[in-house]
Amino acid sequence: MIKTKKTNEIRLPTKVRIYITAGFNNTLVTVTNTQGNALFWYSCGRAGFKGTRKSTPFAATTTIKYIVEKLESGSINQVDVFLKGPGPGRDAALKLLRHTSFKVNSLIDVTPIPHNGCRPKKPKKG
Repeated sequence: MIKTKKTNEIRLPTKVRIYITAGFNNTLVTVTNTQGNALFWYSCGRAGFKGTRKSTPFAATTTIKYIVEKLESGSINQVDVFLKGPGPGRDAALKLLRHTSFKVNSLIDVTPIPHNGCRPKKPKKG
């Protein structure tokens, strides 16, 4: 029996999608291929921030920096960015993505917006 060593290298395609979910408590970043299959992900909590420090723009910047370094080590040429949520990490992520070496093809806001809102409470009796 020959033992082989498992490698964690990911072969990156030339075009990827970056999904940034900026909530009030955390910022999540997922990198997928064009079909939507997740290649890797990172978050402020995974970067070592805990509690209220996860919801800061600095924590989001650290998270995006990690993703950008990982993408620049591969052969990435083009990126589509999808933003979701109203959190503080949203603007910080955009500022950092603006100064990267790869071309940002599209920047799409996919934040869900209610068209009719929640169902109202029933009126009081009496």
